[in-house]
Amino acid sequence: DVDAYGSKMPMTQVGTISVPEPRMITINVWDKSLVGAVEKAIREAGIGVNPVVDGQNVRIPIPPLTEERRKELAKVAAKYAEQAKVAIRNVRREGMEAVKKAEGGEDEQKKLSEEVQKLTDEMVKKVDEAYETKEAEIMQV
Repeated sequence: DVDAYGSKMPMTQVGTISVPEPRMITINVWDKSLVGAVEKAIREAGIGVNPVVDGQNVRIPIPPLTEERRKELAKVAAKYAEQAKVAIRNVRREGMEAVKKAEGGEDEQKKLSEEVQKLTDEMVKKVDEAYETKEAEIMQV
């Protein structure tokens, strides 16, 4: 948050944030009097970046990730993937409960249960594939 107009404001309410290249963030500050406050907020955020003021723009070069930081980010990605799989399993459980309550014979219920399980397996596989891709991207030097 930026100290602006006597209160704390989100960065998005004082300027336009863009990413012109993969390792650069720019903020076009709308009110020139807030450029210093934006720079100060970025420096005090403790995220390890060094903003550069250029008129009403603040450029933030992103340093290359260290091996340790890449491993931390991979763990974060793994955590999100696991949360997604838990959500999928919760939906599966709800689907199986709905199948049990559904009208129809055992054959129909078995068919529906198999379909729910098939969809669950497909979605879990997609999450795993997305995580593996993201982990490879993160660990790439």
